[in-house]
Amino acid sequence: MIETRRPPDSEEALMEAIAREYPSLSRQLKQIGHYVEQHRRHIGIQSVQELADLCQVQPSAVIRFAKQFGFSGFSEMQKLFRAGLARQISPGRDYQSRIRSAIESGAGDLSSAEIARTLIGGSIAAMQELRGNLQEAAFEQAVDLLFEADSIWLMGSRRSFAVSTYLAYALQHTDKRVHHLTAMGSMQEGQLRGLRPGDVMLAITFSPYAPQTTDMAAQAHARGAKLICITDSSLSPLCSLASASIFVQETSVFGFRALTNTMTMAQSLFMALAYRLELRYTPTVLSELQ
Repeated sequence: MIETRRPPDSEEALMEAIAREYPSLSRQLKQIGHYVEQHRRHIGIQSVQELADLCQVQPSAVIRFAKQFGFSGFSEMQKLFRAGLARQISPGRDYQSRIRSAIESGAGDLSSAEIARTLIGGSIAAMQELRGNLQEAAFEQAVDLLFEADSIWLMGSRRSFAVSTYLAYALQHTDKRVHHLTAMGSMQEGQLRGLRPGDVMLAITFSPYAPQTTDMAAQAHARGAKLICITDSSLSPLCSLASASIFVQETSVFGFRALTNTMTMAQSLFMALAYRLELRYTPTVLSELQ
């Protein structure tokens, strides 16, 4: 008798199951799993055909994906994503969708100011969502690791390079040893030779995940460093190596992903660390000024 698998009873339980089984899934099921993890807010209102088109698979693959996790079909899985859907759909996202639809339908050109307002509105909506969904435990763990580390290594490529560069600048105002792996001249592997067990690497990467960043993070982990990652998904290749994973979702307007949330999270990490370091600092009383 074949035992029937019990499906997850919540979104989070499903996400955990996807992350756990992701390495063993087929290529098509991995595509669906990655989309579901990244776009869970949309699953509750999408048809099986729409989801299949977005994942570039056949509808039968979506149904197979649902059954993989114990559901009778797509409709039963979709019910998990409908609870609280109205709360999750923000006015900023709805406005963004209307603008995109207007452009695609050729309903008229947007002025430069309208483009700016759309970008700002999307960033505001994303920031509000970030604040509401802050992963407090992971954030605290990341600050603890940075506080305890003597040497901090930073790695971010492509659009994440701006964030790692900011952190390199900010952390130089502390007493930590800071190493910024820029990958300039493809010399990052040589730069990493100074890493020692117990050092901390903070790596930043988002889908499709820069190979320079994932390679350096893997090497740092293999050498005994503790890894903090800022990424977009529990399916990111860094998560299985990281001691603390902070997930950040950015808004996308006109095909361009913002960096608003990622930079805010980087600044928040630095400020929380700086505050912790200042609590340790004991000021010297200058008696001659009294």
